[in-house]
Amino acid sequence: MRVNIMLEHKESGERLYLTQKNKRNTPDKLELKKYSPKLKKHVIFKEVK
Repeated sequence: MRVNIMLEHKESGERLYLTQKNKRNTPDKLELKKYSPKLKKHVIFKEVK
């Protein structure tokens, strides 16, 4: 079962990326390294509801 998730960078408060994940294969929160235009570098974005 695939669900849509929003990715957020906690320090800057940016919520830029929308992606999907399979809840059965990845039950824990997803963390991806993505580009932050505000910080102008790659940082870790974590899954939020």
